[in-house]
This record gives sequence, structure tokens and C-alpha cells, in this order.
Amino acid sequence: MHLLTHVERYLKRTRTPPTRFGRQCLHDPQFVFDLRRGREPGPEVSARVVDYIRRHETAAESIACGKR
Repeated sequence: MHLLTHVERYLKRTRTPPTRFGRQCLHDPQFVFDLRRGREPGPEVSARVVDYIRRHETAAESIACGKR
């Protein structure tokens, strides 16, 4: 899956504003806007983004299931 698609789905599911996501994930509030304009981050940045999404989705699922 393309990184932008992964990020957009996360933003929609969590109702997270793009600037907040970028700031929390990479300390870059323009990150999502740059992706939308064609930015192609390297493998390290991509891995950090995917890891961030996985960690936060897992935490949200735990809360929703009452495990936390």
C-alpha cells in the first residue's frame, strides 16, 4: 500500500488533523501536505510513519475493547 493511502486511511479512521499527525509522528506539521503534493520519503521515514500508525492503532483497539 502506498504510504499516502495508509496515512489518509489512518487520518480518516481516527479523525486526526493532518498537521497533528505530522507533528506527533515526525515533528513536521507539513508532512501530510507534502505527501499530498508528491513528496516521497525515504525508507527510514516511511518505516517510522508505518510504525507510528501501527502503535497508535493497536493502542486505540485496546481502549475500544476495554483492555486498557
